[in-house]
Amino acid sequence: MTDNLTTTSAGSGTAPSAGADGRALLPTASVRRTRAAVRELVRPHRGLALAALATMVAATAVGLLIQPTLGHIVDAVTEGRPAGALTAPVVLLVVVALVQGAATGLGLSLVSRLGETVLALLRERFVDRALHLPLERVEGAGSGDLTARVTGDVSLIADAVRNALPELARSVLAIVLTLGALALLDWRFFLAALLAFPVQAHTARWYLRNAAPLYAEQRIANGAQQQQLLDTIGGGPTVRAFRLEKEHTGQVTARSWSVVELTMRGVRLILRFYSRLHLAEFTGLAAVLVAGFLLVRADAVSIGTATAAALYFHSLFTPVNSALILIDDAQSATAGLARLIGVADLAPPVQPERPAVPRDASVTVRGLTHAYRTGHPVLHGVDLTLAPGERVALVGASGAGKTTLAKIVAGIHRPQEGTVLIGGADLDALGPEAVRRAVALITQEVHVFAGPLADDLRLARPGATDAELREALDRVDALTWADLLPDGLTTVVGEGGHRLTSAQAQQLALARLVLADPPVAVLDEATAEAGSAGARALEKAAARAVDGRTALIVAHRLTQAATADRVVVMDAGRIVESGTHDTLRAAGGRYAALWEAWSDSREAAP
Repeated sequence: MTDNLTTTSAGSGTAPSAGADGRALLPTASVRRTRAAVRELVRPHRGLALAALATMVAATAVGLLIQPTLGHIVDAVTEGRPAGALTAPVVLLVVVALVQGAATGLGLSLVSRLGETVLALLRERFVDRALHLPLERVEGAGSGDLTARVTGDVSLIADAVRNALPELARSVLAIVLTLGALALLDWRFFLAALLAFPVQAHTARWYLRNAAPLYAEQRIANGAQQQQLLDTIGGGPTVRAFRLEKEHTGQVTARSWSVVELTMRGVRLILRFYSRLHLAEFTGLAAVLVAGFLLVRADAVSIGTATAAALYFHSLFTPVNSALILIDDAQSATAGLARLIGVADLAPPVQPERPAVPRDASVTVRGLTHAYRTGHPVLHGVDLTLAPGERVALVGASGAGKTTLAKIVAGIHRPQEGTVLIGGADLDALGPEAVRRAVALITQEVHVFAGPLADDLRLARPGATDAELREALDRVDALTWADLLPDGLTTVVGEGGHRLTSAQAQQLALARLVLADPPVAVLDEATAEAGSAGARALEKAAARAVDGRTALIVAHRLTQAATADRVVVMDAGRIVESGTHDTLRAAGGRYAALWEAWSDSREAAP
């Protein structure tokens, strides 16, 4: 079944963008909104954040005792003190190493826990909003855009949270505290070390200015490439049928080279970034060594103090380089984070303050007009009424508008003009939640969720008992094969488990329909994947699933139309005939021609 939920415009701080193929991509959050969203996610976990910060500060501060201790050893040697004078500093070094290691491990684990917690909350918000996106919004952006966000972007952020974030936090603390320790040794060492800062600051600004748009462009290009691959591979039979292999190969090549070009631009950017960092290191270390030489010659400091200052600055190489290098990962992760927040910030479906209550299970369509592209209407002023409990079959050639009409009745698409009433109440007056309870849509594209078969069924009714599950399966003639599974209802199905056939997967979807028990059911070619052998059995299962409900059935096989209470024939977005199977056959019109052609093809098939 498909949840019939809609959503409104994006929240503040997000903006839609356009892909390389001109699609209106899903929104991406602004930098300000991304920061604000992260603060909102962290706020409930302030205690954990403070504990992580305090532990990391303590670990870094303890580690700063190493350099002055080594300087003390240098002074002891140069002054000719006895060997016993080295015992205390050596023991101190061992203690510092043990304490620093333990505190660093604890601090990194706390930072990782904080990051994983925040990421989990963001992922939940993203998935919740993604599941509530209108289908036409997803189709307009292309499934590749959403897929790239839920796979590539989430993986990128997860990797940054697990690796880059803890290391970046430790590096920043080490830089700040080490510079403070340099100032405590002698303020002139601090000033000498700062000579490297202008080069590093300029390098960081230059990199951020160039990297941010580059990585955002890379994420969009990856989404466009993924969409092109999905279109080409998923539409393989059509591509081959119309001999479009060369055209699609060219499009895939163009998208792939676009990604390669952007990747190489990133590599060149990184190489220039590293070369500037090396220049900053040379400048700063040379300045500290010269300052130490001058201060020792003037008897302002000891050789050990000058050694400690040089070691302090040298110890900055790793955290400074790590912090600046991790900016690369941070920029990529931030670009992905903005794309996730852009979707997570989409406004939830608007629920009316006082939702209307359908008086019955009737469906009324009035003046329905709809177009996916301006100037190319798919439906033209469609009027249709289904009485409570009536089973109506929609038939017509491909492109007649049957699926569009079915999805509008199910609340998946919003019509440009016209209204849809369920039990006399408009869909907007009912609200998304009420529409979802009142109308269920089953298409030929059903999904078997990974896990026990019983859990898959309980998606439709979480509190259903095993007896109710078995009753639903029995109603759609699926109980026999379900009992034959290795572990019955507890058998793991779906990805990584027992694979169900197309017909079994469709029966599973029909069983969920029975469990959900909506008054109105919309079946869009829900038996098309069964194949000729299982078509009759699946059509019987579908008929039993919708028994007692108002049903709108987009008929893939005309046997479904023959058993329906009424047949509605569509052509070019209009209803051209309506009546019972026998009446329309006798009329000799469009339906009669379709039935004759279909019957002839079935007779010729054997």
